[in-house]
Amino acid sequence: MARYRGPRAKIGRKFGESILGAAKYVQKKNYPPGQHGRNRRRKQSEYAMQLAAKQKAKYIYGLTERQFRNLFEKASRRQGVTGEILLQLLEARLDNVVYRLGIAPSRRAARQLVLHKHILVNGEVVNIPSYTLRPGDQVAVREKSKSLELITDSLAKSSVSRYSWLEWDKASMTGKFMNLPARDEIPENIQEQLIVELYSK
Repeated sequence: MARYRGPRAKIGRKFGESILGAAKYVQKKNYPPGQHGRNRRRKQSEYAMQLAAKQKAKYIYGLTERQFRNLFEKASRRQGVTGEILLQLLEARLDNVVYRLGIAPSRRAARQLVLHKHILVNGEVVNIPSYTLRPGDQVAVREKSKSLELITDSLAKSSVSRYSWLEWDKASMTGKFMNLPARDEIPENIQEQLIVELYSK
């Protein structure tokens, strides 16, 4: 499956929450989209719940199926709880950190900023959204990009203090990836154990 570029409200209604940003239709129509949305059976099979958990994580972080599976395999090779490590790897992606720091209003916008070479990692331009940051890495806005309206508007509305694993220097527009976050620090409503069960079959 290619990266999703369709309507956000449709995905929000599918999962019953605004996972791709504000979607007023989640409140207006609290049933799944489509012709049979109202009459769809409520009880889901075990496989359906596992698949939904995986799809939800993919939509939230904007990954393709291949990227997600590769990340899961990487997580499963490491010591520790596979589901938690998977979420930590997702949080350590450059596009996600740019979004968390408030440089971009959404992960989609963060991905575009990275691709267009507006972001520096440890003083070097990195244009790979999936680049995995390590604890101690510095993420900064390129000097000539600091006046971009998208970035200034986003920073004016954001609050980085919510995330204990990130530091932000407003004056220099530089952030620091302090450490990998613990599971209870990650705000996303993802049932990672269902994802592990799905891939373990």
